[in-house]
Amino acid sequence: MIAFLQGLTAAEWTAWVVVVALNAYMLFAGADFGGGVWDLFASGPRRREQRELISHAIGPIWEANHVWLIVVVVVLFVCFPPAFAAFGTVLHIPLSLMLIGIVLRGSAFVFRAYSYGPRTEQRRWGQVFAISSLVTPVVLGMCVGAVASGRVGDALAAIGHAPAAVLPSSASSVSLGTPRASFSSLYVVPWLSPFTIAVGAMALALFSFLGATYLTVEAEGDAELQDDFRRRALGSAVSSMVAATIALVLGATRGGVMARLAGIGWSLPLLIASGLACVASIVALLQRRYRLARLGAGAWVTLVLWGWVMAQFPLIIPPSLTIDAAAAPTRVLTDTLAVLAVGGVMLIPSLWYLIKVFKTEN
Repeated sequence: MIAFLQGLTAAEWTAWVVVVALNAYMLFAGADFGGGVWDLFASGPRRREQRELISHAIGPIWEANHVWLIVVVVVLFVCFPPAFAAFGTVLHIPLSLMLIGIVLRGSAFVFRAYSYGPRTEQRRWGQVFAISSLVTPVVLGMCVGAVASGRVGDALAAIGHAPAAVLPSSASSVSLGTPRASFSSLYVVPWLSPFTIAVGAMALALFSFLGATYLTVEAEGDAELQDDFRRRALGSAVSSMVAATIALVLGATRGGVMARLAGIGWSLPLLIASGLACVASIVALLQRRYRLARLGAGAWVTLVLWGWVMAQFPLIIPPSLTIDAAAAPTRVLTDTLAVLAVGGVMLIPSLWYLIKVFKTEN
């Protein structure tokens, strides 16, 4: 591990910052998305109490969680412009849908909370909030699946907009902006396939699992509400495992990143650790040890993300574009890392204090 870290280039260090920010976004904003899903599916005699608990849990810090996504977007734009352009070109449809979902979700949450109109109006805003919370994680997962499958890189090569590092030799004669395929094959097929749908379903199930598990801790003192979310967490865990297995099988048959993840080698310990975190969280839920379950849930989601990243490393866009090839000049990278270090000194304690102020009872 020490040798691995010492061998990293400035571009690769910067890329790991993106991964850490994405990890934080999944753990915090992902749980909020999961809470929105359970707001949509609130049921039973405690339906109202479930929604009130979700609003109370999300309310204080719901918008602050998007700072991690902002870090991801800004660092990609500044430090890896070819990759940023590629994502914005090939994945412009799902990324637009994701942005719309995030905006609608946040707006509807506020409008519902501060609406003084009839209950039907509050209910409509609640439905917008909940449906956006369900759709956005699916689209995010489909974007990840499109990148991991190599379809984004293939589409770039077909368009002729790809950097030289990702273009096959046969594409060298393709003039810029001269597509060789239809609109759907370039901008729809890459993110809309059985594999990407499976990854989207897995992202939704994992976020739902995070949300339900976190809410068992938020409901401390109310055993009935805890049991409501405990059952939802267990169901989400099973759904996550099913979706992950389908995605792994579908991805491995295509080769590339997912084949490396499913292969025997360095990935085996990571897959074992992920499975152990999953089992530990489920056992803790069964034993009603909710804080331990929350820790296991966070570890499981983290290991899933890092498994994908390690399988793809050092590529930023499979099958050919590496992190170093997509990187900005070294001066830009070092300056960005310095700014991020200074910003982190201010940001992380501020977020910790914000959570501490509003979550001291938990």
